Amino acid sequence: MLHELLPLSTNEFIAGIEAVAPRFDSATYPQRNLPADDWTLLTKAGVLLPTLPKEFGGRDSHIEMCRVVETLSEWNLPLGMYVTIVSAVALRPIVLWAGEQARQEVLPHYAGGDPMIAGFASTEPGCGSAMSAMTTTFEEVPGGYRIRGRKHWQAFSLSAQWWLVSAKNDGHGRREYGYFIVKRSEGFRTLQTYEPLGLKIIDYGLNEIDAVVPRHRRIAADGGSLRPMAEMLMASRSMMAAMGTGFLRRVSREAHAYAARRRIGPGPQSAIRFVQYRLAAIDASYAICAALNHHLQTDLDMKGAMLGAFPAVHAIKTVATERMLSAAHHYQQLVGGEGYRAGSPTNISAQAFLDARVYTIFDGTNDLLSQQLTEWCLARTAGRPLSRFLAEWPPTASAVRACRLDLGFLDQPLGQEHLVLAGRAIAYLFTAGQVMRWTTETGADPVRSRAAIEFLKADITCVQTEFGLLAAGVLRPVDGLDHGRGEGTEDGGAAPGAAPSAAGVLFSRSVPVTTEA
Repeated sequence: MLHELLPLSTNEFIAGIEAVAPRFDSATYPQRNLPADDWTLLTKAGVLLPTLPKEFGGRDSHIEMCRVVETLSEWNLPLGMYVTIVSAVALRPIVLWAGEQARQEVLPHYAGGDPMIAGFASTEPGCGSAMSAMTTTFEEVPGGYRIRGRKHWQAFSLSAQWWLVSAKNDGHGRREYGYFIVKRSEGFRTLQTYEPLGLKIIDYGLNEIDAVVPRHRRIAADGGSLRPMAEMLMASRSMMAAMGTGFLRRVSREAHAYAARRRIGPGPQSAIRFVQYRLAAIDASYAICAALNHHLQTDLDMKGAMLGAFPAVHAIKTVATERMLSAAHHYQQLVGGEGYRAGSPTNISAQAFLDARVYTIFDGTNDLLSQQLTEWCLARTAGRPLSRFLAEWPPTASAVRACRLDLGFLDQPLGQEHLVLAGRAIAYLFTAGQVMRWTTETGADPVRSRAAIEFLKADITCVQTEFGLLAAGVLRPVDGLDHGRGEGTEDGGAAPGAAPSAAGVLFSRSVPVTTEA
């Protein structure tokens, strides 16, 4: 037990994380799976303690969960994801919904500073984004449950000692879903390792499960739908704001420094007007993520149920990850050819771009989450045009008023392609409102905030332009078929990360239940 960390104030505790984090600086840290000794260094610094209840030796703090991930992500973005997966994806459901016997069996292992890792196994080969089509099954056997199937793209495929595994049972004339805590030694083995382009510190693979677990290790969750999986993923999706804030703080700082010292003719690169534009775009992305992170820390709570925050979490995930990738691309463009060099001594832009690239894909592709966000809103319009609903809905109303936006282009029959685009516009509106709130409540630089809002308004205008492209007939059926309403690719846009997306289109009006691998 890390007793000495428990009496510390939040700032004192985070100072300890800040002291360890530079050890993992992505400019110098090897691009390889995280060694057990380094994970031990982090666990002894207490990175998992905010997730754990106090009765299990933890600090039990939503704010500290966010700040730990933000701090680590500034030095090493994949490390922020590493901790998020263990804490917010794997351990959080055990903390919240496992029975007391299972909690007593598992949680003390993660409070002692030992290099213990937990993962979430749900994504499957061939299942794609339709998690209702998963083939991993469970059945009752004497003393517990037998779980059999294959999973892939699990973070920590080779290294996790404990797993939270999803499975289904189609017996007795009805479908039932279950979530089980499985010890690796009980029958979880890795058949093949996967090599990701980025996030090298996390090990991935193809896994086979044939395990019998005791009855008390089934998570208490409604077995009739995939709704509990949606709840399980709310925390990790919202944590994208914390990761983005730390990551973009560094990208902004280093991009400005690089442009100031690089000479282009008689002056610095930073004197070039379009370079200034790229720097402004990076700064706007940082401000946007900081505003979303403020909302995460002040309005959301990973220590309790989060499904009620469904629209906010979808907006956070899609906008924060877009901004991470956009800023990383601007940074790489500023650096030029040197930004394509792995391990460059002058910048980290090549690795930053590779690491940020996957964020728009995993934990639910942004396209899928945007569609779900639109459907959630449409289900609540009560006959009003969508533009009027957004003008009256508290999370977007302030932005509609302040930005004087005409959203009439949303008031038309919406095909699947429109649902995705409309969801982006809704997320940008939500975010503009959060930038305004963040500025008021924190005293953030109003000039930078105004620039962030202008970029978000431009994003909404871009969505309107894309609606115009659709109206102009840029889409054509292929072989007489409409392929626009599928459930994802074979591997669902294979999400090399924490888990599949929420249990499909929970608030769907027009498309099948889908999830994302």
